[in-house]
Order: sequence, then C-alpha cells, then structure tokens
Amino acid sequence: MSDELMTIRQMCDAFDVTPRTLRFYEAKELISPQREGQKRWFTRRDRARLKLILRGKRFGFSLEDIRQLLDLYDLDDGQLTQVSRTYEIGHERLAAMTAQRDELNTAIAELSEQLRWGEKIMNQAQPRKFG
Repeated sequence: MSDELMTIRQMCDAFDVTPRTLRFYEAKELISPQREGQKRWFTRRDRARLKLILRGKRFGFSLEDIRQLLDLYDLDDGQLTQVSRTYEIGHERLAAMTAQRDELNTAIAELSEQLRWGEKIMNQAQPRKFG
C-alpha cells in the first residue's frame, strides 16, 4: 500500500473488515483517521496500526493490551519498549494457547473414546440373524 490516503471502503477491502469495525476501532482510539466532514481518510500510520490490531486480535490479545502496545510506539527508544512488552504478552498468550490446545486434545481423546464405546454398545445390540 502506498503513502496515499485511503477511504473507509478501500480500508475495508484491503483488510477484509467492515466499516463498523473501523468505526469501532476509531471510537476506541486505536486508529485516528483524518476527518473531512463525514469522510474518513486513513493514513499509512492508520494502516500500520490496523494491521497490528488485527494481528493482536488473532493472537488473543485484549484491546487494552493492543492499545498499550500501540501507545508504546511513540516512545523515543527505537521501539525497544514496545517490542519488549509485545514479546512478554506474546509469551503469556502462547502459554495460554498451548494450555487450551492441550485441554482440547484431552477432550477430543475422551470424546473419541466415548464414541468408540457407544459404537461397540450399538453393534452388540443389533439383532442377530441366524441362518
């Protein structure tokens, strides 16, 4: 994407989001498009922030975590604080996701076992034909 301003429709098409989503993120002050009357013009900065917001959501970061991480970008430390905090939150999310996966794998194994048991019971209950 170039440095040009983008309309809300262009943003929706580029990021596969709805206008409502963009307005929500604007209301939460996660993005700040330029306003011209009722029109919103999204800058390169808005596009970068939206990309990070969507990635953070996919990873399960809270909107408050995302807001704090975005705010750290403006510190004058070469993004070290932002990257460090993102790394920390990322490790926390990875641990939580791994635990969820492990719990899900256990539930899948248990359900599979129950289904095999049910299948066995149903097969044993089938009327037997004598020839």
